[in-house]
Amino acid sequence: MTSITANELKAKGISAIEALLEHQPEAVISVRGKDRFVVMDIEHYHYLRECELDAALAETRADLSTGRFSSFPSSSLGMRQWLMCEARSAGLANTSAQPSSIFAMPFRKAFPTKSGRE
Repeated sequence: MTSITANELKAKGISAIEALLEHQPEAVISVRGKDRFVVMDIEHYHYLRECELDAALAETRADLSTGRFSSFPSSSLGMRQWLMCEARSAGLANTSAQPSSIFAMPFRKAFPTKSGRE
């Protein structure tokens, strides 16, 4: 993966990133000699998100087929997988909305905290 420094980016602007992305799907931005950020074309980002959703769905289906599940997710990872599957079934897999933000409010209302706050 090719890298560009923050100073080069500052001097050349977005055209520097566009030039790097012509030949590869991702580019690294380094700050003070350390790799700090990865940039990519939005289509590549959507492809990676779709792969993540597919992997979560496959893992969930495998858990269901082997009986490794409870009636409601008991861990934060389980909750993430559940939210991702819900987002996919709602047709939100290729949007910029995050599943946690889509389903957080109904979840908080259904399961209020001990203090009663949402």
